[in-house]
Amino acid sequence: MAAAAAAAAVGGPQPPQPELPAPGLAVDKAATAAHLKAALSRPDNRAGAEELQALLERVLSAERPLTAAADGEEAAAAGGGGGPGAAEEEALEWCKCLLAGGGGYDEFCAAVRAYDPAALCGLVWTANFVAYRCRTCGISPCMSLCAECFHQGDHTGHDFNMFRSQAGGACDCGDSNVMRESGFCKRHQIKSSSNIPCVPKDLLMMSEFVLPRFIFCLIQYLREGYNEPAADVPSEKDLNKVLQLLEPQISFLEDLTKMGGAMRSVLTQVLTNQQNYKDLTSGLGENACAKKSHEKYLIALKSSGLTYPEDKLVYGIQEPSAGTSTLAVQGFAGATGTLGQLDSSDEEDQDGSQGLGKRKRVKLSSSTKDQSIMDVLKHKSFLEELLFWTIKYEFPQKMVTFLLNMLPDQEYKVAFTKTFVQHYAFIMKTLKKSHESDTMSNRIVHISVQLFSNEELARQVTEECQLLDIMVTVLLYMMESCLIKSELQDEENSLHVVVNCGEALLKNNTYWPLVSDFINILSHQSVAKRFLEDHGLLVTWMNFVSFFQGMNLNKRELNEHVEFESQTYYAAFAAELEACAQPMWGLLSHCKVRETQEYTRNVVRYCLEALQDWFDAINFVDEPAPNQVTFHLPLHRYYAMFLSKAVKCQELDLDSVLPDQEMLMKLMIHPLQIQASLAEIHSNMWVRNGLQIKGQAMTYVQSHFCNSMIDPDIYLLQVCASRLDPDYFISSVFERFKVVDLLTMASQHQNTVLDAEHERSMLEGALTFLVILLSLRLHLGMSDDEILRAEMVAQLCMNDRTHSSLLDLIPENPNPKSGIIPGSYSFESVLSAVADFKAPVFEPGGSMQQGMYTPKAEVWDQEFDPVMVILRTVYRRDVQSAMDRYTAFLKQSGKFPGNPWPPYKKRTPLHPSYKGLMRLLHCKTLHIVLFTLLYKILMDHQNLSEHVLCMVLYLIELGLENSAEEESDEEASVCGPERCHDSWFPGSNLVSNMRHFINYVRVRVPETAPEVKRDSLASTSSDSLSSLQSSRRPKVLQRENSGTAQVFSLVAERRKKFQEIINRSSSEANQVVRPKTSSKWSAPGSAPQLTTAILEIKESILSLLIKLHHKLSGKQNSYYPPWLDDIEILIQPEIPKYNHGDGITAVERILLKAALQSRMNKRIIEEICRKVTPPVPPKKITAAEKKTLDKEERRQKARERQQKLLAEFASRQKSFMETAMDVDSPENDIPMEITTAEPQVSEAVYDCVICGQSGPSSEDRPTGLVVLLQASSVLGQCRDNIDPKKLPITEEEQIYPWDTCAAVHDVRLSLLQRYFKDSSCLLAVSIGWEGGVYVQTCGHTLHIDCHKSYMESLRNDQVLQGFSVDKGEFTCPLCRQFANSVLPCYPGSNVESNLWQRPSNKSIQDLIKEVEELQGRPGAFPSETNLSKEMESVMKDIKNTTQKKYRDYSKTPGSPDNDFLFMYSVARTNLELELIHRGGNLCSGGASTAGKRSCLNQLFHVLALHMRLYSIDSEYNPWRKLTQLVEEENSQQGNEEQQLEVPVLYHDVTSLLLIQILMMPQPLRKDHFTCIVKVLFTLLYTQALVALSVKCNEEDRSAWKHTGALKKNTSDAEKSYEVLLSFVISELSKGRLYHEEGTQECAMVSPVAWSPESMEKYLQDFCLPFLRITSLLQHHLFGEDLPSCQEEEEFSVLSSCLGLLPTFYQTEHPFISASCLDWPVPAFDIISQWCLEINSFTERHAEQGKALLIQESRWKLPHLLQLPENYNTIFQYYHRKTCSVCTKVPKDPAVCLVCGTFVCLKGLCCKQQSYCECVLHSQNCGAGTGIFLLINASVIIIIRGHRFCLWGSVYLDAHGEEDRDLRRGKPLYICKERYKVLEQQWISHTFDHINKRWGPHYNGL
Repeated sequence: MAAAAAAAAVGGPQPPQPELPAPGLAVDKAATAAHLKAALSRPDNRAGAEELQALLERVLSAERPLTAAADGEEAAAAGGGGGPGAAEEEALEWCKCLLAGGGGYDEFCAAVRAYDPAALCGLVWTANFVAYRCRTCGISPCMSLCAECFHQGDHTGHDFNMFRSQAGGACDCGDSNVMRESGFCKRHQIKSSSNIPCVPKDLLMMSEFVLPRFIFCLIQYLREGYNEPAADVPSEKDLNKVLQLLEPQISFLEDLTKMGGAMRSVLTQVLTNQQNYKDLTSGLGENACAKKSHEKYLIALKSSGLTYPEDKLVYGIQEPSAGTSTLAVQGFAGATGTLGQLDSSDEEDQDGSQGLGKRKRVKLSSSTKDQSIMDVLKHKSFLEELLFWTIKYEFPQKMVTFLLNMLPDQEYKVAFTKTFVQHYAFIMKTLKKSHESDTMSNRIVHISVQLFSNEELARQVTEECQLLDIMVTVLLYMMESCLIKSELQDEENSLHVVVNCGEALLKNNTYWPLVSDFINILSHQSVAKRFLEDHGLLVTWMNFVSFFQGMNLNKRELNEHVEFESQTYYAAFAAELEACAQPMWGLLSHCKVRETQEYTRNVVRYCLEALQDWFDAINFVDEPAPNQVTFHLPLHRYYAMFLSKAVKCQELDLDSVLPDQEMLMKLMIHPLQIQASLAEIHSNMWVRNGLQIKGQAMTYVQSHFCNSMIDPDIYLLQVCASRLDPDYFISSVFERFKVVDLLTMASQHQNTVLDAEHERSMLEGALTFLVILLSLRLHLGMSDDEILRAEMVAQLCMNDRTHSSLLDLIPENPNPKSGIIPGSYSFESVLSAVADFKAPVFEPGGSMQQGMYTPKAEVWDQEFDPVMVILRTVYRRDVQSAMDRYTAFLKQSGKFPGNPWPPYKKRTPLHPSYKGLMRLLHCKTLHIVLFTLLYKILMDHQNLSEHVLCMVLYLIELGLENSAEEESDEEASVCGPERCHDSWFPGSNLVSNMRHFINYVRVRVPETAPEVKRDSLASTSSDSLSSLQSSRRPKVLQRENSGTAQVFSLVAERRKKFQEIINRSSSEANQVVRPKTSSKWSAPGSAPQLTTAILEIKESILSLLIKLHHKLSGKQNSYYPPWLDDIEILIQPEIPKYNHGDGITAVERILLKAALQSRMNKRIIEEICRKVTPPVPPKKITAAEKKTLDKEERRQKARERQQKLLAEFASRQKSFMETAMDVDSPENDIPMEITTAEPQVSEAVYDCVICGQSGPSSEDRPTGLVVLLQASSVLGQCRDNIDPKKLPITEEEQIYPWDTCAAVHDVRLSLLQRYFKDSSCLLAVSIGWEGGVYVQTCGHTLHIDCHKSYMESLRNDQVLQGFSVDKGEFTCPLCRQFANSVLPCYPGSNVESNLWQRPSNKSIQDLIKEVEELQGRPGAFPSETNLSKEMESVMKDIKNTTQKKYRDYSKTPGSPDNDFLFMYSVARTNLELELIHRGGNLCSGGASTAGKRSCLNQLFHVLALHMRLYSIDSEYNPWRKLTQLVEEENSQQGNEEQQLEVPVLYHDVTSLLLIQILMMPQPLRKDHFTCIVKVLFTLLYTQALVALSVKCNEEDRSAWKHTGALKKNTSDAEKSYEVLLSFVISELSKGRLYHEEGTQECAMVSPVAWSPESMEKYLQDFCLPFLRITSLLQHHLFGEDLPSCQEEEEFSVLSSCLGLLPTFYQTEHPFISASCLDWPVPAFDIISQWCLEINSFTERHAEQGKALLIQESRWKLPHLLQLPENYNTIFQYYHRKTCSVCTKVPKDPAVCLVCGTFVCLKGLCCKQQSYCECVLHSQNCGAGTGIFLLINASVIIIIRGHRFCLWGSVYLDAHGEEDRDLRRGKPLYICKERYKVLEQQWISHTFDHINKRWGPHYNGL
């Protein structure tokens, strides 16, 4: 239908337009445009305007069919000719032409740009863009800069960081409202507007006419494309379709905004002009299409629950005048009905999906709401309707960007902000319904943060548009949709409603955009002040906060474990923090000075009213409901924090803002309940509620929450305690913690509310809470810097911390917009004052440390504060960790050797307002508790711990420190009519009560208690102290009526106090009878009968303390008053010796303080000490008690034993790991010799690490070495130049691999294969430079059959291992080193090998013959034994380790020559790598670490066994060519038909050596080995001479030829390099080798004149690599040690070690390499034979012949690429670099650190046959090992085969920390040591052993 309508509209009635060409004809757009422009420039331009309107009408409505395409699919028919796309583009072309007025569009753009006065950058970006934030330059904390502006500004030394935008943003450069001008970049430093020329009128004239139509056209599209989503089908799809079709139009608008200020002001005019809008959109007139579009618009408004004010029938409301607060306009009776209906329609779909069994939502009556805010929208301009559709379509990214791009225009900014505020309620409704609320939230904040961060703007909108009213109302409205009835306290009758944390709204944080806007505007002082002055707003806000009061209620499960653990608690904590606490901190930041007192009074007043309402709503009287706790009391916390601020900053009198006593009592109940519940949770009393309750307890104290949760709670309790009756408060605490019944003198008691096993920890909890309450000063007078210092010390004492974790752990002012930023000046200065920096270190295991901060010694000494630590620990183990560290410090510094107690720390002075808090320490109830506990501890009653004693002493000490000064010694403390504990203590001052003796106490005990079973003698009691001591069992007296005895019942006491306050009449209170027990708590019938007994005590607190001292020290009379010896102590009391120590020290300290405070105490202490106490007889312990004590002791002992064992095991393991794992340090390794070298043992003996048996390896039961086979390309990465390659960081720098060792060898082989016989080529070189197989072992052996069963067990073990058993991988059963194969040990005796090594005196000629014969014997594979099978299988493993392309180089695939080449190359690879591990030469000699655990010997056996299967045809055996002269005609024959053999001089000598040795039967004889080496050395030396002759120029050659020829006939001519060189030159001159001296050859000519020394050095360098490899080989085969030497004598030492130097050689004259030669046949003959081969080849291919002769033999050690100092240089280049395959910027770019290739991690674009690019690259570049730097994370990732691991980062920040994922975005610098470690692990192939966390990558990286 829509399609038809649209088609009709096109051909619909249009006014006749004679002057325009018919629509069908092609229109010359430019001409028309020019014509129209001219027409419009005339003074009377009405005709032109009409003409233009008509044209636009036609052109733009030609686009109509487009929407049809979106609705119905019959678009093609409607679109006619070119389809909708064509019409579309046509229209855009028209618009461009018209704007340019006939000129070129690009020139037009350039012209407009010239008039851009914008001093703002305003670049808009979307999520994931990398931007910068500089705190030094920022005024608003939201300030951000694009990378370009940041790098062009000067921010050196500033506090800045790089960040990835979460929601998108815009660059603030140039905006002085948001940032300081000093930080502007060069482009945006304020330009004065005068030098920008005025815009000529005609330039933008056409735009003013065309753009309104264009925007209207866009709006019509949006109207038509929108269909209300049906209830069940989400309509995102349709909306996205419409948006895609509109993409070009919106992009066109976006491009216009980028033309600069001139065009933006035109656009602003168009968007905000109300007349234009009215004319175009009124929907009047005859155009059917316009009518229809207007109808659709009205429908959309209605369906959104909004009314269009024209339909006056709904509300008769006038818009409130701007001045009055909208909240005051209330009571629309009519409104409620409508809103009710609206709500139901709004919510039905959500309610339906809510599932059964959920609690029903509560609906509030909405009459209080201001309807106009929620429901009225009237659009008066294009901008308003555009925003409406932007919201309706859920904020499409393009539209958002367009709207934001306009912001640099000031006029637009104001208009847009007002429009945004006007639509605020509508935004919230759309957000609530949205399916993609996350994306939408981000887009909303993207816009709002740009508008509300600007204080001036925020203030203006607050004044003109009631921004605050709107925000608060909208928030309230939003939360109302998910309220449920509160079940706190009185479940049935509660009237309180709370938010339901299980709702999506809270769970998904849907509210955060609104809350974050609110916090943002409250950060502006002017706005916050309005809020704090507006009583109506405050009431509404407290209303809002009360929705969170008591949410997420926990009920303790008492029977079974809860079935379903809800995880809603995190939503609850997040909601309280974000929606309540952060706005609170925002408001508090403006209440800093006296002038703001009024604000605090307002908040406190409405807060108290809200609290009173809350108490009423939940029917709270005085007892909290048992077994319930909620951690959420935001009203209490608002109240507390405003009180704190009032006292601290505003000098307000605390009492003036405190309520009456009754209210205070109510206020303290719930926070106290939370403290008690924390103790219960830690005592495992809530264990049936699951883990989530522990999670809540931890979150409550966690660093991000503690400021807004536990701290205000404790502060509020401190305030209550300071104003309430202390006895009442103390007894409340013990009752809440359920330990009242425990506080009895009797040895047994019954606790009706607590199980015995929880008593101890609950008592500890209660006392610890009191200690915290009394010693914490966070809100009671500490300055901000002191608080920061205390927090920092507490965190550092628990553990050493990194800088970033400290920043994170220290609770900053949690309002992010407060401007107090972490990392601000004071943080750094405090940190440097309290901590030392420990630079990052490496452990040999390879685990990398970060830079850490550790507390200074004086901090441990003076500032360690256990109370603060306890308050701030999330995990209980952290308290222990802090104590352990403290103990270690004391031991180390020699201050205290034993196990210390937590030290007592002096507190900062209390603020005078809170002096009352100290009355708690001086109240009788507390003193009775302390007395009772001291007594119980002394009598060893059960359920008391050292911790209890520690806290009791702490409280006594606090009391002594804070005693009332005015109380003098002699004054009889006669207080007012104390009714309660008179018989216990006379007064309430601790100092005097300490000396008060208590004689008898009446207790209630169970009849079974020992006190009741009396002996008849006990009825008469002697009063002496000694008799009490001697019997140690309290005497029981029958005198019930004894006036001295008292029943101590805290609970009754407390009840009575409360009653008193409630009744407010003292006369009544005086008559209250003291009940004997608390009847409330004794459950009748459940317990044995209680009887009353009277105990004789006769102790005072002082005497108990002294006895305790005896008990703790285990000695009688251990306490001696120190002042008797040294009277000075009393004058100068601060004695360092008492600062640290255990319980004994603490008791001494307390007694000293007591004596100091009063002379009487001093006297009494002396008296008590004088009464010499007789020795204590052993305690009589009842059998039951004995049992429990024994159990405890046994447990303790068992625990100690276990600890000891574990420690021993750990140290063993450590020492083992050090020997087994160490890769780099040869010194401290104990050699693990594989074969024992004593001659008397006939066979090598191996230990199997699985079955533990020792024995030789035999044919039937072979033993094998645990080995790891891996393909390696490390050798191939050697380069021949010295300076290492750098990682490319610009387009120009590229790395080419042509100079690597692998590339050079490849070229050489392919060159040989072009000209020579394939089989011969494959013997002339080695492969394995890339993808060679490296074999390493941990040195442990096992039986091969044991290994098979071990593998079976691994296969069945389903635990996730980091390796794949199916691929044969396992870990060594002993040292857990990673391995994947077993190399069989060849059975053989050592003695035999000793015989083989005896030198024989045969001549070299005989040896040569023997070698030839032995090689000629074909090696039959031994019979089918277990050993031979294993040999075969390990060979298969070796082959399968590397890829086929690294094994097959032959032209005929699968030829045996290939296998042959591969096998000897494996030996070559392992020797070369060992050489590299030794640093590239053998100067250090000795058996290096690599040599010790080498498996080359075994490997050689396996390889030799297989190579002997291939016999080389004796015709072609190179041995013949080396040792015999061949007849001439043979070599020349038939070279035309078949390809030649490779000339001997082109052979690689090291390869020949390995071939010759592996072809010999094993074990090899030493003299055969030496013989082979001698023969090969002659060839090598000849090659060196040839290469030298080619390198030098013609003149040098002829000179040498001449000098050598003269000496030819001397005796040692064959050993003189001059003679040999001249002979070589003369021989080769016969061919064409030297003739090709063309121009290109000049490069090779060395400019240096050759001296004999330099020639000698050249020859030695040429031969050294061969000598090194050969010496290593000899070392492994015959077990000879390598001598160490200086670098310059390496050649001579190695050659004599190899037996090349004759023994009689004198070393006086300089060493000459030629003296090592020992020619098997006359030198000149064989040389000429060799040269002949070359000459015959160079006849045809002179150039190649020459290239093959010059071999580069001096490779440098392999290195990784050099990285730049600063990470930013890498990041800026690579994070925007495009992928070469798909030319997009990859999501996770990475770069290979071996070759510098840029790859996409996990990128699908570069995937080939299911392999992603990194995995593929690791196979091509490193044969399965890849080292990649992940650009966006600064982390290095290692790929090894099918596994990968995160290695860590080599870039650290200024504090020595990694910044994985660049989360902190601080500047990072290279850490050279780490990079070295990485390179070392790469070269030594130890990634698998050192890195522990490997996982499979499934080819997806």
